[in-house]
Amino acid sequence: MNTTISQKIAITGGHHSSALPVIELLRSVDKSIEIIWFGHKYSLQGDKNPTLEFIEISGMNIPFINLNAGRVYRNFNIFRLLKIPVGFFQAFFSLLKFKPSVILSFGGYLAVPVVISGWVLGIPVITHEQTVVVGYANKLISFFAKKIFISWPTSEKYFPKEKVVYSGIPLRKEIFITKSNSFTFENNLPVVCVMGGKTGSHIINQLILDNMEKLFSFCNIIHQTGDNSVYGDYESLVNRYEEMKAELATSSKIIVRGRYYVRKFILKNEIGEAYSKSSIVISRAGAHTVAELLALEKPSLLIPISWVSHDEQNENAKTLKNAGLSEILEENNLSKNEFSKYVMQMLINVNKYRLNDLSIKKLVKQSAAEAICKEVLKLME
Repeated sequence: MNTTISQKIAITGGHHSSALPVIELLRSVDKSIEIIWFGHKYSLQGDKNPTLEFIEISGMNIPFINLNAGRVYRNFNIFRLLKIPVGFFQAFFSLLKFKPSVILSFGGYLAVPVVISGWVLGIPVITHEQTVVVGYANKLISFFAKKIFISWPTSEKYFPKEKVVYSGIPLRKEIFITKSNSFTFENNLPVVCVMGGKTGSHIINQLILDNMEKLFSFCNIIHQTGDNSVYGDYESLVNRYEEMKAELATSSKIIVRGRYYVRKFILKNEIGEAYSKSSIVISRAGAHTVAELLALEKPSLLIPISWVSHDEQNENAKTLKNAGLSEILEENNLSKNEFSKYVMQMLINVNKYRLNDLSIKKLVKQSAAEAICKEVLKLME
């Protein structure tokens, strides 16, 4: 792609990890491209700490619009409903001011006001669907999009066929490369990488906290907690680990053999090392995480979020389980007393988790970012 352009792009959506490789590729084509991002600065109401999305996007010197968009839940909440028109007005006037040539959506309810406002203003829209199944927001967005890129062939049935392009999901190249040596271990215990999604998972963090003493008797842990000020998981986990080490010096009943590396976010300079050194990964089952685990053929213990639209995380997780790489723990049936046993059992039998069909790995296309980038440039011309 040797096209030289001087244009503006508005990008939005709930899957910023998919957007990062596309942004890097667009900028490699022309450094003068201007980008604006519509997203969430905070993951929960009342949270004072910024999301990984905000940290990584703003770290690329991209203006970040913290969109106050509402969404429709099954349970009625007047305050959430009132935020819906607020999000539309905010998106409309921000687009009117920025005047982008193209809107690139990475799905979710957050993208809806941006896409519809762009359509009203005559701005062409491209969208990318990350999940195996499709939620209400992305179905709505598809009516306004000129092209719909999908990550999995099974998603095609949800959209108008003439708009669909099977691209795969854009993956960050850093997961395949070990650039750091941050996580070192003086023992021969297996390593467990706990991810919990891009914002961290309070439920998974709590499971680790409740099982620390048991877990560190048989494994090392690299842990991404997220940075949520409402729960304060990072601080709780760090403090408990320090307490355990202090107790170890004075009590023969405490066994802490494993090493613990805890991060609020495992960024791209360390993610390759975290994946490569881990025997298994414990995580939610977001589309991007599932695609990365499939690409790396990494055994995983997945705990899908139970309340997401169309049970999409459970469907994502089934993709890995059917491929022979994963076990699934249902969130509603979690027992903190049984959790460490699940982890130990999986580590004991880790060699049985192997990709059972090489054709499945072809679903993860290395050219996904390039396919999306080409279409963006085409529309801009």
